Amino acid sequence: MLLSTFQLNDMRFNPNNNVIKLCAAGMDMEGKGKSEEASKLFLQAWNEATNDFEKFTAAHYVARHQKSVEGKLKWDETALHLALKSNDDNVKGALPSLYLNIAKGYEDLGDFENARKNYQIALSFTNHLPENGYGNTIKAGIINGIERVK
Repeated sequence: MLLSTFQLNDMRFNPNNNVIKLCAAGMDMEGKGKSEEASKLFLQAWNEATNDFEKFTAAHYVARHQKSVEGKLKWDETALHLALKSNDDNVKGALPSLYLNIAKGYEDLGDFENARKNYQIALSFTNHLPENGYGNTIKAGIINGIERVK
């Protein structure tokens, strides 16, 4: 999501940060239907990231361009690990989405026990979501996922 100032899941990021610039450029490429170019920019952001917060941000986007469920799940779990390791309150708003992505990955792989566990964890963090279209979309995704893997 690209707004007047770059935001990820309603978290404010420094638009002068090179990793954020690369991710924003990658999102722009995605919007133009240039998936390969976007993927290269996200990988460049990953390679240039210097701290857990930057790495979490880049990994979140790298995950979106994986060609396999296993690859996507690996990058989503990497993003989650780095988000938690960063110990930054700004990432709390991303936790529901990260756990939702991980749960969906497990669901797609037929591992319904891990899917259920991660959907429930995602649900436990929904109080960090904004009350807007984005927050409602993530909440609905979590609820729908829980229903699918009962």
